[in-house]
Amino acid sequence: MSPPEVLLWQRLRGRPGGVKFRRQHPVGRFVADFYAPEAKMIVEVDGLAHDFRVEQDDARDAWLRGQGFVVVRVGASDVLKDVDAVVEGLVRLILASR
Repeated sequence: MSPPEVLLWQRLRGRPGGVKFRRQHPVGRFVADFYAPEAKMIVEVDGLAHDFRVEQDDARDAWLRGQGFVVVRVGASDVLKDVDAVVEGLVRLILASR
């Protein structure tokens, strides 16, 4: 895992807002950075490498959405800048979908 993923996982593994997250979760032929089963939400942390894989990421996201998953992409820089705000935003999205 990249440093931003490690930082985010340190917060998510504590079940913020009572929401369970899994890390490096297999979904079809893909592996999600993080997965919240309650909301069928996949969270991907995008760093610089994703800038060069936009078409691949778009195709992957379309397939995942077609399978009924919600895909949320967060920037690695956002995680490093304010991980707590990122976590709060994710939990807010999940709780709103209940």
